[in-house]
Amino acid sequence: MAAIITAVISAVLVIIDQVIKYFVLGNLHSGDNVPFIGNLLTLTYVENRGAVFGIMQNMSWIFAIITILMVALFFYVIIKKKITNKLFLTSVTLIIGGGIGNLIDRLFRGFVVDYLQLSFFPPVCNFADYCITIGAVLMVVFVLFFSDKKDDKPKRIDSDE
Repeated sequence: MAAIITAVISAVLVIIDQVIKYFVLGNLHSGDNVPFIGNLLTLTYVENRGAVFGIMQNMSWIFAIITILMVALFFYVIIKKKITNKLFLTSVTLIIGGGIGNLIDRLFRGFVVDYLQLSFFPPVCNFADYCITIGAVLMVVFVLFFSDKKDDKPKRIDSDE
């Protein structure tokens, strides 16, 4: 059941990402800067042919392969290990949704559509990037503080021991 919920919510994230990118492609031109929320957020259309922050330009095939492998690995772990930890599942759902959103761009456009630029964070990103980033932060929290648990239920403390 956890795998189905993860897949459905990931699909919703992919749809949101692709709808926003469709709007950006239809309404912005390369290099356009449109203030969206005062000086806080600007819509800036960029074709990213690399990875985060534009590194490793024109190597989309590597990121496509990594994304496919990571999605398969996450679903394998969820199903095989029967993981039900909500923090883990939330982080994986965000990473999968964002990863597939950017994978679609890489496969069908040859680049990732970036459009969000925060005044205090200059790189131009997209909804999928923020899903991946938030998911990765949650995964780190899970690994550091919760991954040593053998199950998701609190341990019972008996007074006899």
